[in-house]
Amino acid sequence: MERNTFHNPIMKGGYPDPSVCRVGDTYYMVTSSFYYFPGLPVFKSRDLVHWEQIGNAISRPEQLDFRNCDSSEGLWAATIRYHRGRFYIVNTLDVEGRTYRYNFIITAEDPAGEWSDAVIIQGADGIDPSLFFDADGKMWYCGNMLPDVLAYPEHKQIYLCELDPETFQFKGERRIIYDGAWDHSLFMEAPHIYKIGGMYYLMTACGGTQTNHCVNISRSRDILGPYEPCPRNPVLTNRGLPLINRLGVAVAGHGDLVQTQKGEWYMVLLGIRPYDYLVEDYDRYQPRKWIRTPDRNKRAQFNLGREVFMVPIAWDFDGWPLADNENGMVNLTERRPDLPRFRPLLHSRVDNFEDPELDMIWCMRRPTREKFYSLDARPGFLRLRTLSVRAEDSQTPALLVRRQQHNDFQAAIALEFEPDQEGQEAGLILTQNERFSFLLLKDRWEGENWIACFRIVNGERELLARVKAHKGRVYLTAEGSEGHYSFCYGFRERELKTLVAEADGSLLSTLVADGYVGTYVGIYAAGEGDGWADFDWFRYEIVEE
Repeated sequence: MERNTFHNPIMKGGYPDPSVCRVGDTYYMVTSSFYYFPGLPVFKSRDLVHWEQIGNAISRPEQLDFRNCDSSEGLWAATIRYHRGRFYIVNTLDVEGRTYRYNFIITAEDPAGEWSDAVIIQGADGIDPSLFFDADGKMWYCGNMLPDVLAYPEHKQIYLCELDPETFQFKGERRIIYDGAWDHSLFMEAPHIYKIGGMYYLMTACGGTQTNHCVNISRSRDILGPYEPCPRNPVLTNRGLPLINRLGVAVAGHGDLVQTQKGEWYMVLLGIRPYDYLVEDYDRYQPRKWIRTPDRNKRAQFNLGREVFMVPIAWDFDGWPLADNENGMVNLTERRPDLPRFRPLLHSRVDNFEDPELDMIWCMRRPTREKFYSLDARPGFLRLRTLSVRAEDSQTPALLVRRQQHNDFQAAIALEFEPDQEGQEAGLILTQNERFSFLLLKDRWEGENWIACFRIVNGERELLARVKAHKGRVYLTAEGSEGHYSFCYGFRERELKTLVAEADGSLLSTLVADGYVGTYVGIYAAGEGDGWADFDWFRYEIVEE
């Protein structure tokens, strides 16, 4: 790779819906996290290419009421902005099967946190809102909504309303500034407003978040409109290609613009890197709540979820933006910003569990006030309690996971666990949600201890293989490649045996598992009784392709 280029994605793994802002020579990004907690991970960079996580904006259970939250509900697309010494994140929380939804604002002086409790914006319907601070001091809320009368099923409108800067509540009436029916935009959402060269630009995500995803833009001399659509909309998309394509990128959309201190413009946006694996019939995976009918290409699977890509942007002679590259699309290699190179300290992919606090990369399913893990019960180990909730249950299990960020990887654990009751189990998990997972466990079955590998399909557990377990420490590994996972065990770290080879990994493709998240990998324990499992370390490493 040439020194003046960088490689996409700039954030690997399931970090969808990126939003970015600049403060001086530092850039900050937030992405959505759905039902995983802590939520809304916050990142920092100085060159827009290398990012380090500095916190999670939702880090306390009392910040928000997640209620009964499906894997693709929870925290949707957020917007991060900075104004007069204060950082703002505006976001949508969706729970209970989309029947309970509200938009809220949190703030912080330091984006590393902690962030404030959420302030609910009364009467703010729709999803994926943003904030805009104008030069006259006004604070604006921009969101989407359903029209009173649908002109077509995918019809949406964009509205604007002034916010009180102290209470964060609507001030005055809301104004419809763009109606999707004007240009027959589909699923218009995620609006962002920018003021550039005396014009207000309104950028939206359109086409839905799957194969027809794109970025549209319009502009006006008045913030309240009327807004003129760009004659070249969409201004950025890869939807004109098959999903399995020569660029290696698909479903690109949902962008946010940022200008560097040197005057260059870039767009961050989401996309996927699909692999070729045929799934003939998605309908056998039921019930489907989110991606009801995967369209266009049954061969394109993606286990890593939607990732963060970046594209250089130029402003054409007529004042409209376009991708500043050779093909006008999102590519794996793009031109690097003219910024000093920034390399944060390498974040080790081995966690020895020696710090007093859990690393910010770890997540659980939904926040819980009942702590199921300990870092001090046995110093140098992470201890999980064996809760009665299992991996396929809808409640929150004793589970800590991190994102799978590479198709070719290995995850490994050192486990000390002696189950003494039937059904107790602990080990390694790869999961999209409760309904689709792989488990590599030490468990108790028919009065003996075993090493067992299961898959969970449609919420039902299926045994793939099991062997007798020895007493004492066991090492468990999961190794991935495009469309496959292999599972190994051993009682010495360098003497591993394969338990299951080349299991069908399309099970953890987002299109199969249904929803908006990617695959997570980590540790898990369950079972009746007052038991626990001790993990000496967890290792995640890239396997050379």
